Amino acid sequence: MTIKVAINGFGTIGKRVAQAVACQDDMIIVGVTKTRPSFGCDLAVKMELPLYCTYDEPDKIDAFASGGYDCKGGLSDLLAIADVVVDCSPGKVGAQNLEKYKNAGIKYIFQGGEKHAMTGMSYTSCANHLENMNVQGTRVVSCNTTGLSRTLVPLYEHCGELSVECTMVRRAADPGDSSKGPINAIKPVLKVPSHHGPDVMTVKPEININSMAVAVPTTIMHLHVIVATLPEGHGLTTESVIEMWSSKPRISIMNGAETGITTTAEVMEFARDMGRPWGDLHEIFVWEDGVKLEGNTLYYFQAIHQESDVVPENVDAIRALMGTESDWMASVAKTDAAISKTASL
Repeated sequence: MTIKVAINGFGTIGKRVAQAVACQDDMIIVGVTKTRPSFGCDLAVKMELPLYCTYDEPDKIDAFASGGYDCKGGLSDLLAIADVVVDCSPGKVGAQNLEKYKNAGIKYIFQGGEKHAMTGMSYTSCANHLENMNVQGTRVVSCNTTGLSRTLVPLYEHCGELSVECTMVRRAADPGDSSKGPINAIKPVLKVPSHHGPDVMTVKPEININSMAVAVPTTIMHLHVIVATLPEGHGLTTESVIEMWSSKPRISIMNGAETGITTTAEVMEFARDMGRPWGDLHEIFVWEDGVKLEGNTLYYFQAIHQESDVVPENVDAIRALMGTESDWMASVAKTDAAISKTASL
């Protein structure tokens, strides 16, 4: 079965999801949308992806031709030929599309900028792939929630219970976001807990987690400062925790002192050297020498590339919704192997 995928929103996340889907041998992109003719359309043309308008109004569709682009139609035309749509609209815009997807009878995947209540389902590959099998729609959780899940779920599965306090040191804006830019301040998120901890519980409710967040003047990554309380008799050591994470997909563990990778800037330079499109790092990055287990308390740092760690999760979510692969590890292996073979755009 070749899954026909539509991407509604071809921006920071949408173009990355489109690239990841396009290199899978069990999926095909039937179209991507833009709101208007703009420089992003050139990338769609370069990638040989059919271009559609986000809207159905004829004048907005016709505007693409005047910009020199071949627009195949509106969103309704695209939904009519797809099996599943990945909504990569800006945060809180996707909710406006939900009824359109339901009316089209199409499966749908939203991003972490939307609320869990909108779909009633959320997704990360490692936490709840089976629960999302064959459902009508889901939400791939945010970059931070995805990153937290990758290290916390293995700990929970080993221990049977887990209590977590974490502080999210957030980038102030994405690199391409000229409307914000870095702030000359440290800005606490004055909502406690921040949404990140509760969001983890939408995919793994058994994990007891609280979170706080602060925005700082950087654009390249988020950093997590995590303190996890393990139950008595957990049987783990610092070394065995690192070994556990090393055996899991999409976690990159390196020793800062040995590699010289001691900041998020160096993490992203390492990612660029990997040669992936846009210099992306789909894995979360854990500093080996920043992991310490003292009794029942585990301390560690991890870094999140906010533009890309959710990208392979969207591919796995497509397989879950379409019911084509029930083994999350098998889907992850397939997704990652295909992405690793893809040269830079």
